[in-house]
Amino acid sequence: MAWKMIYLARRNPALAPEDFPQAWREHSALGAGCTNVRDKVKSVRQCSRDLENTPRLPGATADYDGVNLLVLRDRQAADDIWSDEETLRIMRPDEPRVFSTYVRNFTLVAEEAVLREGEPTDCMVVAFLGLREGTAPDALARALAEADAARWLADPAFGAALRLVLNRVEGTPPPGYDYALILEAWYPGPADAVRAFDATPLPARLPRAVADCIDPARSVTLLTRVTHRRP
Repeated sequence: MAWKMIYLARRNPALAPEDFPQAWREHSALGAGCTNVRDKVKSVRQCSRDLENTPRLPGATADYDGVNLLVLRDRQAADDIWSDEETLRIMRPDEPRVFSTYVRNFTLVAEEAVLREGEPTDCMVVAFLGLREGTAPDALARALAEADAARWLADPAFGAALRLVLNRVEGTPPPGYDYALILEAWYPGPADAVRAFDATPLPARLPRAVADCIDPARSVTLLTRVTHRRP
């Protein structure tokens, strides 16, 4: 298991969608120069929305522009990084150039559980899953305990993934980002992802016990390509 910070980002509207990945890479380069970021963040994968294939993936949205997966040294790093003097001085002033708001406003902290081991590729389908209204946290915990890896992989789309990861969100999410789970499904390429999902959106493919807790209308699915990674 690992702790992560996970972004669900919108670009600055002044940037064209095709220009967003490069602006984001430039921003990441600032982080690579910050001592505490290098110490606290073990790896970075910036996953920009696939502009060519998104309409073909059932249920995929074009309302967001990217997802960042940052594997952390430990849970405490997720809190410490927001008050780091170097990060505030170097990275935060650049955030409005790249994103629609400051990064803290769209970042979630989550604990990772790997359902299928495998190296991340350059294509990820990712879903931010919101709970049905009135669902108690302990109901979700029971559902996750019931749904072992075999039940997730029994679905053909998830079974076709080279790597499958479930991230359980911890703490209080930022306003507008009230998600309980974040699912990563990694494929050889976008065409493989589209073919795996066929005509059925991701929330409809969840194990039954988990699906009963999730509201598809409060969930977001993206088809992404890795446009920057470190290391």
